Amino acid sequence: MLSSLLQHKGKILISIGVVFCFALIRTFENSLFYDPFLEYFESEFTNVPLPEVDSFKLFYNLIFRFGLNTILSLILIYTLFQDKGILNFTAILYAVFSILLFAAFFIIIEYFPNSNWLLFYVRRFIIQPIFVLLFIPAFYYQLQNSKK
Repeated sequence: MLSSLLQHKGKILISIGVVFCFALIRTFENSLFYDPFLEYFESEFTNVPLPEVDSFKLFYNLIFRFGLNTILSLILIYTLFQDKGILNFTAILYAVFSILLFAAFFIIIEYFPNSNWLLFYVRRFIIQPIFVLLFIPAFYYQLQNSKK
């Protein structure tokens, strides 16, 4: 087992580095990104109206954060699987999900201001690297099944 770890030490180091970058983004989110919803969702928000937002600034910062998470996720997936087909498929999925999530996010803000929980979950998928947590086990399972 130790020889297997030593054989894959590059993959392990890059993976740890990417996870560390995810942690840095999360740790410094208040100072790195404009997001009035950070404080809003930390409070008791169920009966409180949505905060006033600068839509352009919010959109820019959410795209920036989603982009950082996407790039780190693609690096992690390529590092783990070393497969350009999986990487391309993942990139396409991220592009499709970004369009759907950002459209849903701004539709909820503009037309459904009382849908706090829905906004909470859509925003969670935008600002957190949740997709990579879903993709890695799925691709691993797919590769294990294709070897049989």
